[in-house]
Amino acid sequence: MDTPISIFWFRRDLRLDDNRGLYEALSSGHPVVPMFVFDTSILGVLPNNDHRVTFIYDTVQGLRDDLQNHYHSSIDLRYGTPLEVFKKITNDYEVAAVYTNHDYEPYAKDRDQSIKNFLDVKGIPFYTFKDQVIFEKEEVIKDDGDPYVVYTPYMKKWRQLFDREKDLYNYDIKSVGKNFYQHTRLPQLDLVDIGFERSSIPVPACDMASSLIDHYGENRDYPSLDATSHLGPYLRFGLVSIRRMMEKALASSEPTFMNELIWREFFMQILWHYPHTVDHAFREAYDAIPWINNEDQFQKWKEGRTGYPMVDAGMRQLNQTGYMHNRVRMIVASFLCKHLLIDWRWGERYFAEKLFDYDLASNVGNWQWAAGSGVDAAPYFRVFNPSTQMEKFDPDGLYVKRWVPEYFGVGYVSEMVDHKEARERAIETYKITLESYKS
Repeated sequence: MDTPISIFWFRRDLRLDDNRGLYEALSSGHPVVPMFVFDTSILGVLPNNDHRVTFIYDTVQGLRDDLQNHYHSSIDLRYGTPLEVFKKITNDYEVAAVYTNHDYEPYAKDRDQSIKNFLDVKGIPFYTFKDQVIFEKEEVIKDDGDPYVVYTPYMKKWRQLFDREKDLYNYDIKSVGKNFYQHTRLPQLDLVDIGFERSSIPVPACDMASSLIDHYGENRDYPSLDATSHLGPYLRFGLVSIRRMMEKALASSEPTFMNELIWREFFMQILWHYPHTVDHAFREAYDAIPWINNEDQFQKWKEGRTGYPMVDAGMRQLNQTGYMHNRVRMIVASFLCKHLLIDWRWGERYFAEKLFDYDLASNVGNWQWAAGSGVDAAPYFRVFNPSTQMEKFDPDGLYVKRWVPEYFGVGYVSEMVDHKEARERAIETYKITLESYKS
């Protein structure tokens, strides 16, 4: 191709609407070829029926259809490592520039640096933009320049800095959509071409109704109500804009939903400033905890056979749907780390395999919270009692009945550990370890 084009590289921003990097690419003066890479570095460790790959594939196909129907364009689909893909794509096109949006995870930062280095040698600019958060990196920091490591002061500073008009600007592509590269037969791939088969697990439907947001604070802890938004996968893969979601949250006088969106950004900036937390405790002393790591008990936890119905319901919901209710995630994580003294990293990795809305920053942050080893950490002597959690948040047993029906009949397994004994063992183990570390 002789005509210079710009590439827009879709990643965690699978939408045409209000997409900052896409808007900038379309405003660049060159025809824009949208591109998506099925990254073998990521796909290679997933089962061949992974439900998230099906979700991503279908989403990309939907974008392809929208581009064809509205802009006489398409998406160039590629399979391989990003560096391999860019070596080929810069031969297939005369590339004037590459545009994309920031990604903050350690792998993504290394990947983007390698692509930038390659493009620099070829004299091709690589432009990236903030899109998946309102504030990023060092934008919300203490007055002395240090990052916040406790949520509440971070949230207060976030709200202090927030400017609705500036921070919720809408990057509407309607006026520049004519600048898409006009071609509806760009390279296509089927699921089988990337080594996957279709998963039968459907993505949870997203509910952003104002009634849900208005009552989010009072209803979100009760799993039988299904009163959460299921927004996670849509934010994780960028099917929706954080700016538009924040706009919906602001329309409510109830602050809880907005605070949850700020929690997401808090964990993202923690991962950015402290990338070691992916596989090491934020609080260094907690890396010395002598985990028992009993493989048989871990298997029973994964399968939902612990004898604690709230834990088992959550794990079965996760295994069957790729989703687990927010409150229940805390209960099952606490049970694994405290009752069974199994390393939080084991649980984090299992959630990474199963969750539709798996996000590294939030998952690591929340698992370290459950283990007591992270930022804004719960005291190590706080151990959730799964039975009283059920009494409080599933008093009629509706959630448990759906996922563990045998609990109300016959054949339910006995408790794998005694709560009182397990609690005392966890507290003593943590106490001895932390005291030894201090000395």
